[in-house]
Amino acid sequence: MATAIPPLKDSEKIEVGYARPDGEPSKATVDDVSNIVIASYNIRYAVGSYLISGGLLRKFGLNGRRKRAMQVGSNLQTAARAFTAGQLLPRVDVLALQEADKGTKRTGKHHVARELAEDLKLDWIHVPAGLPRGVKPKTRQWWLDFEEPIDLHDPGDTGIGLLSRLPLSNVTRIDLPWHECPWRPRLAMAATITVGPRSLRIINAHVDPHAAVGGQLEQLEALVQEADKNSGPTLILGDFNTLSKTKVVETRNFFEKHGYSTPFPSGTATWRGMGIRLHADWIFYRDLTISKWGVARPLSVSDHWPIWAEVELS
Repeated sequence: MATAIPPLKDSEKIEVGYARPDGEPSKATVDDVSNIVIASYNIRYAVGSYLISGGLLRKFGLNGRRKRAMQVGSNLQTAARAFTAGQLLPRVDVLALQEADKGTKRTGKHHVARELAEDLKLDWIHVPAGLPRGVKPKTRQWWLDFEEPIDLHDPGDTGIGLLSRLPLSNVTRIDLPWHECPWRPRLAMAATITVGPRSLRIINAHVDPHAAVGGQLEQLEALVQEADKNSGPTLILGDFNTLSKTKVVETRNFFEKHGYSTPFPSGTATWRGMGIRLHADWIFYRDLTISKWGVARPLSVSDHWPIWAEVELS
């Protein structure tokens, strides 16, 4: 087993920002709140929903980046409206992001997590992947080769994020084990929300789509091991890249054997492309009650749709 060790300084491995202009974390509490809404969204660097067709156009040199900064900026504003308007999903209190780029050419230099958090007036944490500069990717499965790659010497990065109107503490970076994609480290992060006398541990993950079932389960083991360091209510959510029926079944069985449940029926579509619908994104929980859940369709900021759950705190 190898573990991704990004070429990052310790000070760069977790980036934190606050909604308040004085640079202080939110003072909000949930002592008098009976439930909160938590969502997960692979935002795919806010470039839009056309992963496959966009990839094909790019291969023929027909889909450049000339208007990318404007396109991504507009998509971030669209996402912010969706998470606050209460139409596609309830107003979100905590938002987990995957594929949240920071300053890459493919986003027109946008910092996806920070800018979306600013639009939503939320505190934010970004955990960068730490891409190895100048390392060419290995040949991938053809159906994974539609994603627009980050340039070999691009000074930007991708990563995951957690946006919250509630104070976050005990933030932990989790570098996941990998075998097949050292040019694209996979990672997760954990943080704690204090809910009155209770604490809710949230783990946001982006699992490797390149790995076979066994490789993905190895990454899931790392998530559960991290979760087991804290007793009490826990959510593990994110993009698990369960892009086949076998991976859907194995991932669900794995978490259920470890005492977790999910409100989502197997086969719930959370990703689409060229008429294909797949169940890639999940929310797993233990020691909690989820009263409502859903998939926020339609939203064309990414090829994924946001998923959400209303968590009862009492």
